[in-house]
Amino acid sequence: MKVLVIDDDVVSRMMLMHLIDSCGTYDIVEAEDGADAWQQLAGGLRPAACFCDLRMPRVSGLELLQKVRNDAALATLPFVLVSSANDRETVERATLAGATGYIVKPFEPAQVRAQLDALAAPLQAEEPSVTLARLGIDARRLGAYLAGFETQVLAAGPELEALLLRGARDEATARLERLRDGCATLGLTGAAGTLAVPPSDAAALAPMLGAVRDAVRRQARRLQA
Repeated sequence: MKVLVIDDDVVSRMMLMHLIDSCGTYDIVEAEDGADAWQQLAGGLRPAACFCDLRMPRVSGLELLQKVRNDAALATLPFVLVSSANDRETVERATLAGATGYIVKPFEPAQVRAQLDALAAPLQAEEPSVTLARLGIDARRLGAYLAGFETQVLAAGPELEALLLRGARDEATARLERLRDGCATLGLTGAAGTLAVPPSDAAALAPMLGAVRDAVRRQARRLQA
């Protein structure tokens, strides 16, 4: 899996690259800041995931994330923001901007590994042709199902967060089970696995649902190919 690491601080960038490399066999590409990263992406670089520092000169992590999400060819790229800030407001801003995950500095190996595992899992999906045959439907109908399911995932976010914040874990787990069944029905095996373990708190929910949303969009693009 090709991973793009973006950080204007050389030491932080090298440390994160080392931790990613220690987690498995990855093809790591580096960028010295957001502007450099965007130049590489606009030039055709297509990593499986990005790890990007939040605060950088020229183009910040949030600005780069917005560029990526607004580009049709890159919109579903898994994007993990990295920052020393761990306050709720910053994490929520990252989530609303479309971040797939969030890592707090100083880096912890377990945290990096967890993000890599979460990014890799949704990449596993049934071939669209297999899903079509299994469900006995045509591509147009499957595309409609995927679009409807994406809407369902997006709508579930605020409701699940409210359940977790008030401690209603059983209700939240039941709701996640329904989403997991939807993933399995649509052939999103990796995304279904992502939902197998309920999040520990509301802060962990957004990256989980973001990964599922990205998996749905990726499968829709495969269907259209």
